[in-house]
Amino acid sequence: MPHDPELPVVIVGGGPAGIFSGLLLARAGVKVTVLEKHEDFFRDFRGDTVHPATLDMFHQLGWLDELLALEHSKVETLGMRIAGRERKLADFRHLPVPAPFIAMMPQWDLLDFLSRKASQYPGFELRMGTEAVAAHADAAGRIAAVETAGGETLPARLVIAADGRRSIMRDQAELPLKTIGAPMDVLWFRLDLPEEIGAESFGALEAGRFLVLINRRTYLQCAFVIPKGAGDAIRAEGIAAFRDRIRGLVPALDPEIEKLTDMNAVKLLSVSLDRLIRWHRPGLLAIGDAAHAMSPIGGVGINVAVQDAVVAANVLAEPLARGEDPDPLLVRVQQLRARSVHYTQMLQKLMQDRFIMPILEREEPIERAPLAMRIIDSLGPLQRVPARLIGLGIDTPHIESPDAYA
Repeated sequence: MPHDPELPVVIVGGGPAGIFSGLLLARAGVKVTVLEKHEDFFRDFRGDTVHPATLDMFHQLGWLDELLALEHSKVETLGMRIAGRERKLADFRHLPVPAPFIAMMPQWDLLDFLSRKASQYPGFELRMGTEAVAAHADAAGRIAAVETAGGETLPARLVIAADGRRSIMRDQAELPLKTIGAPMDVLWFRLDLPEEIGAESFGALEAGRFLVLINRRTYLQCAFVIPKGAGDAIRAEGIAAFRDRIRGLVPALDPEIEKLTDMNAVKLLSVSLDRLIRWHRPGLLAIGDAAHAMSPIGGVGINVAVQDAVVAANVLAEPLARGEDPDPLLVRVQQLRARSVHYTQMLQKLMQDRFIMPILEREEPIERAPLAMRIIDSLGPLQRVPARLIGLGIDTPHIESPDAYA
């Protein structure tokens, strides 16, 4: 099918990967339509860790100060409570970036900010409440249109699948998926924030129990890690048994835990760890969770998704703005991102298999932290290594796509 440069790039999914890629393409003068199936961005228990590498992207665009004017909290170090003692494991303050910390910011605020910035470019269109349900190929097998739940068919110059780990576009394109596996799931719930809990987010673990706390300034978003598939059985036990499970991990939280009265307030997140063997086919490119579902370990999901968006724009924006066919370039996006994604997932799997699962399966009490934790805690410079891996990732791209409206 002849390439039609007058058609828009249709991006399916209004998460960080979708909005950020759409913004950068529109900034280069490319016509873009982003489809978001929900009427707004408000989803509870979405990732809200904006890592130093992502903050640096906003610095490159000249928007960092505006972003940080939004209400947020800073996480400069990360620690873990184990065997009754706090251990510092990562120190972001020495990273070579303008904002060497994790900004704890609700994802809906981040997406609202991005969409407002993207809307300043005349070629950008965000269609809320528009669910994509099918991808249609032309006679030559090239993906050439997206069908919405309302029955509309949108011709597309290129489809970018950024619709998450259960991507409809990925399935429609029949892209081959490799499942790496995750031996755990997460139960999410909220607790009021006691005064005794500091501003830093942290985790607490004992034999058979692992709780992560994310400080959202006025309340705590809590993640209780459980063995894969155990969610239904835990829910069936009822709220009193659940309170017993989490009580005592962080003593200051016990009075707030008593306020949990209904298991309906506890939501299950099924953890996935997988990646596409091939991220593309003629007319379609997958990025973000649609290309590789990340574990919540390290909270790196937004960071990796935004880096995908940056690389996709670096490769595609200028050729698209010139009216060229994008299909020969799609493989290059995967080539540039594969190493970072593979190594990040490898580290996540290592943490799952060697650290988290042994804790969840353990029955005897933990008398002291593992040796590696004790060494990192006692030697401050070593805390910069996990900080760099978590905060910047394996490969940190720079925004190279042009600004047609500079």
